[in-house]
Amino acid sequence: MNDFLTDQQMASLVEAIKTAEDFSTGEIRIHIDSNTEGNNAEIAFEVFKRLCKDKTAAKNAVLFHVNFEQKYLTIIGDEGIHEKVNQNFWNKMHDDITTEFSKGKYFDGLKKAILETGIELKKYFPIVGENPNELPNEITFS
Repeated sequence: MNDFLTDQQMASLVEAIKTAEDFSTGEIRIHIDSNTEGNNAEIAFEVFKRLCKDKTAAKNAVLFHVNFEQKYLTIIGDEGIHEKVNQNFWNKMHDDITTEFSKGKYFDGLKKAILETGIELKKYFPIVGENPNELPNEITFS
């Protein structure tokens, strides 16, 4: 389905999502888009609305929307997490990921970003009581 990540790397990213979500109520999604032509940011927001927006009690879901073919990455955090980490956090993360991507290190860039996001989620959204997995961990595609 994509030429940028192996099946084993994608499985490892799903495991990284599980690890990043441990000890936090936050949720992380990855969506790989190979179809979009045109406004990637607009499409990413539509995907975010469908997969993440308002689907967590604390509004703390994060979406990594990647279009490898067009060399495009969008990171969207729902209101709860965005209020805590602010835009500078996302900008730096975007720069770090795209730097890795430019070296052909697609897996490394995404995995590091997922784990860093998990650290922030744990800091601001620690588990108190039950911790249901509000969103699936699998990578989605279009």
